[in-house]
Amino acid sequence: MDYSAGLDAALERLHDEGRYRTFIDIERQNGQFPHAVWSQPDGTQKDITVWCGNDYLGMGQHPVVINAMHEAIEATGAGSGGTRNISGTTVYHKRLEAELSDLHGKEAALLFTSAYIANDATLSTLPKLFPGLIIYSDALNHASMIEGVRRNGGAKRIFRHNDLDHLRELLEADDSDAPKVIAFESIYSMDGDFGPIEAICDLADEFGALTYIDEVHAVGMYGARGAGVAERDRLMHRLDIINGTLAKAYGVMGGYIAASAKMCDAIRSYAPGFIFTTSLPPAVAAGAAASVAYLKRAPELREQHQQQAKALKLRLKGLGLPIIDHGSHIVPIMVGDPVHTKVLSDMLLQEHGIYAQPINFPTVPRGTERLRFTPSPVHGPKEMDALVHAMDGLWSHCALNRAEAAG
Repeated sequence: MDYSAGLDAALERLHDEGRYRTFIDIERQNGQFPHAVWSQPDGTQKDITVWCGNDYLGMGQHPVVINAMHEAIEATGAGSGGTRNISGTTVYHKRLEAELSDLHGKEAALLFTSAYIANDATLSTLPKLFPGLIIYSDALNHASMIEGVRRNGGAKRIFRHNDLDHLRELLEADDSDAPKVIAFESIYSMDGDFGPIEAICDLADEFGALTYIDEVHAVGMYGARGAGVAERDRLMHRLDIINGTLAKAYGVMGGYIAASAKMCDAIRSYAPGFIFTTSLPPAVAAGAAASVAYLKRAPELREQHQQQAKALKLRLKGLGLPIIDHGSHIVPIMVGDPVHTKVLSDMLLQEHGIYAQPINFPTVPRGTERLRFTPSPVHGPKEMDALVHAMDGLWSHCALNRAEAAG
């Protein structure tokens, strides 16, 4: 076996399909978000504006967060020193879990190193706790949820995206006495559409199922205190397990679940993804706790965020661009071809200093490749004007080139 040739072939396939992912080397500038410095391949540097980041509210540069992290570093040093079970649980981790359980109105919360790990570890562990469990998973759930469901060794049913009739059919076809959990998201990050939370909770009640919701793209940004769409819609009490992240609106890193004390205790005790992973550095936990606490009292940031998203969508629609708009803060522009998406992304970066990473398969289905913009309160009028002007010119240019190629 020529392993080197095998690697060459695998990578060449990605290049041929226009799906090869290029990382650009950027240095975010504290106090200047969303501006950053791009270190180009030739060694030169260029000032850019980041339009695809997940630091939705700019909390990654907020003094409350930074000061809390500095204080924790001075007090404890860099790392946690171990897993949560072996010397890696500190007052900072416990404080963060208390903030999160309070945020979601649950008895407890359990901290993981990422929301991906939280989803994977929890969903793959549930069948150990409930033998014979059947998991009903939305077809567009995040890769971390898909992986957790795939690995759990139990039964799974995939229902068509947001299709309540299909979900009902699947529930009705299974043993009424079998343990069940319905896993879905509150906001689906690639299209920006909402999951039908209340209707799914109604089905869960009817068929005796647990509910598992991923609020990753909603925590910090929706609800009176930032607990997510379920808080906004006054449905948190009907959800059994809530998954969230600390790496997006809260501006730091980490993930978690919030649930009953018994549920969190059982996941803590059985999930390898929790048991055998070094815990977050105390400084990260301290910064996240400060961010969660601050955003509970900062509805004005959430309002500014929504206004920015509405303004950008309105202006891009005015140019006739194919915006997907489901009323959330996500701003996707459908391109529909991986090569064209990459060309648009490259031209935005090289000609206009605007960074928007192309979104291709397998993140989205083939033929639905897109650019996905994430406006925030730290994107001002100057930055938005520059983006709209750039997209106006580039979209017309690329459309002309596509038409000439087709003709």
